Amino acid sequence: MDAIFRVDGNDVVTSPFAAGPWHQSMQHGSPPAALVVWAAERMAAPVPMRIARVTVDLMRPVPVAPLTIESEVLREGRKIQLCAVRLLAKGVVVVAATVLKIKMQAQQLPPDAVIPPVDLPSPDQSRVEPADFSSSPFVTGMSLRAARGRFGSPGPGAIWYRVDRPIVEGTAVSQAMRAMAAADFCNGTSPVLDFREWTFLNADLTVNFAREPVGDWILVDAESWIGRDGAGLAMARLADVSGYFGRAVQSLVIEKR
Repeated sequence: MDAIFRVDGNDVVTSPFAAGPWHQSMQHGSPPAALVVWAAERMAAPVPMRIARVTVDLMRPVPVAPLTIESEVLREGRKIQLCAVRLLAKGVVVVAATVLKIKMQAQQLPPDAVIPPVDLPSPDQSRVEPADFSSSPFVTGMSLRAARGRFGSPGPGAIWYRVDRPIVEGTAVSQAMRAMAAADFCNGTSPVLDFREWTFLNADLTVNFAREPVGDWILVDAESWIGRDGAGLAMARLADVSGYFGRAVQSLVIEKR
């Protein structure tokens, strides 16, 4: 199949396109993060709501294998809905996530309540990053444009990401799914360590949305901080062509190869 996942009820078939750079049997973090959002967006709410925050805990390596989705509403309110989504492999929880939705209500805001626009080159003006830089099959379904720095090069970076491959078969990629797929690239966008000598997997991913993004391209404007005790932090401001809309944070596990 061309898509990354095929979902039938709560059962998920995973294609080889989900694999990440760390091992061919282990998923990249972006596909399960996007799948969590797909499941949460299908949970009915009492009023129109949009996703305001997603926290994904990667409990174990997510295999390129069949999965099961479990979901429940933890808090149902007039203004918020808190959802829990779990992904299981052979009955074992590999992803545990919470998704916060907030009631959609138009507001007349003062002129100074504006998020600053992006002062970096647009996707059309940025350098094309070829997908062959990575051994990850998932990355072959992404387009990358570097606005500042290069993918995998040490130091802060700002890269535009576009999802080109369907994530769930028969379903359009939602804007929140696009953002989650891009946000998981924080650590690769702004590495402090040489990928050839170190691994810096993320154990989690949290994304907060001030608004829903628009368009196909998501900018990850990122930096990383590395501690000397095996842990680190990758952080990013997220933007679309209209301006900044959110933030992403990853907790990193640092190990020598």
